[in-house]
Amino acid sequence: MSAAIASDSPTIQLHADDDVAIARHAITADETLGAAGVTAVSNIAAGHKIATRAIVAGEPVLRYGQIIGFASCAIEAGEHVHMHNLTMGDIRPDYAFCEDARPTRFVEQPATFAGYRRADGRAGTRNYVAIISSVNCSATAARHIADGFRFSGELDAYPDVDGVIALTHPGGCGMADSGEGFETLRRTLQGYADHPNVAAVLFLGLGCEVMQVGGLQRIEGLRAIKPVRSMTIQASGGTRQTIERATALIRELLPELNQAEREPIPASELCVALQCGGSDSYSGITANPALGYAVDRLVEHGGTAILSETPEIYGAEHLLTRRAVSPEVAEKLLARIRWWEAYTRREGAEMNNNPSPGNKAGGITTILEKSLGAVAKGGTTNLVDVYRYAERVTARGLVYMDTPGYDPVAATGQIAGGANLVCFTTGRGSAFGAKPSPSIKLATNTTLYEQQREDMDLNCGTLATGDETLAECGERIFARMLEVASGEPSKSEEFGYGDNEFVPWQLGATM
Repeated sequence: MSAAIASDSPTIQLHADDDVAIARHAITADETLGAAGVTAVSNIAAGHKIATRAIVAGEPVLRYGQIIGFASCAIEAGEHVHMHNLTMGDIRPDYAFCEDARPTRFVEQPATFAGYRRADGRAGTRNYVAIISSVNCSATAARHIADGFRFSGELDAYPDVDGVIALTHPGGCGMADSGEGFETLRRTLQGYADHPNVAAVLFLGLGCEVMQVGGLQRIEGLRAIKPVRSMTIQASGGTRQTIERATALIRELLPELNQAEREPIPASELCVALQCGGSDSYSGITANPALGYAVDRLVEHGGTAILSETPEIYGAEHLLTRRAVSPEVAEKLLARIRWWEAYTRREGAEMNNNPSPGNKAGGITTILEKSLGAVAKGGTTNLVDVYRYAERVTARGLVYMDTPGYDPVAATGQIAGGANLVCFTTGRGSAFGAKPSPSIKLATNTTLYEQQREDMDLNCGTLATGDETLAECGERIFARMLEVASGEPSKSEEFGYGDNEFVPWQLGATM
């Protein structure tokens, strides 16, 4: 897709071997499609698939040059291909460990952004005070404290402090004091405390919970790089006194935090979380591959990108194992796939129940089709490592983090791992933003962009209309990364998104 997609055809065919084409606009019955002369059998919505040849029942159906499912009945050329005649079937991918791994090309003069150099050497793109609730019981107090600064106008005197945020959640007690669920939550909370976009931390607990404030503070070297405070409601004399005391503590820190200054920092210090939500059939044609191009550019400049959402790469994981830098990295990814297969079986679910009603309305039929489009966000570069949820990312290049597919939960893990920027593609119009890491929203189609201009940072629908090449769109995304990392507010920041999008992954029994 280095050249623009031809705009004179009513359909888009992505690979010469594909059995389906994608409707560029709504197609009416009896309309003739493309040079092949296929005639539409029925009306077909924009973004939906149309068969370019007759397909026998049980035969694999290809899109992107890859199997997206099997015909559940005979399909006529020109027929709409969707839930009524396409099923997932049994896929046996060729993992071909490391077969497509190639040496990475690095630029001689990396781009820069204006960021905050922290005491531990890492780079921040924002400058926040974070109130981290250890348990749901302290959530209301945490929000009262943050809202006091948010609505009073007091922060106007500190223009270099981006805000005081309350990171609250429904857990922290009624859980085992060890094991996977406990460790995942603790790792997430500590990851936010240690984040380079967080300039100061207040840990706030109730006092009697399982997730004790004292344990959360045990982050090696944290106090040497930023102010850290802690308190509990029970030891502070109740809710009102906690709010008053915490407000005073934060107020004392603001003059110091406001002295932080942005400075030129190499793009190698950017760590970008890759997300897609409310996907449609255009996601794998426009925004996702364009973001993938920008990821390749970021990696060339020495930076890091985190691909995630394991249920949404299911069926396309072979494209990543083939790009793994070592068999060990490939096996780490497959181990997470096997964990999810066992997890969904235990819960009475299946991996193919992932495409949402909105995804299906947008033309996506199976998880295989969705996954193949989602993996495109990772570009073409090597996969250098695989991480657990919320584990701190230390490698440079494209990495994978195991997360659920639910966007707020997935992004929470990525940010806890150190992502200081988020790029989020959407075809249906997902409303999302994050704190402390700004989120850039990429629309997959022009109709969505025009409908939700105030929510979307960039329109990638230009690829589908043939107005832009993949390289041109990808370069726009990379440039936008640097602008937002330098302090230019994203659309979601202008609306204040991020106060409710901190959603740690809840694992284990609630007791």
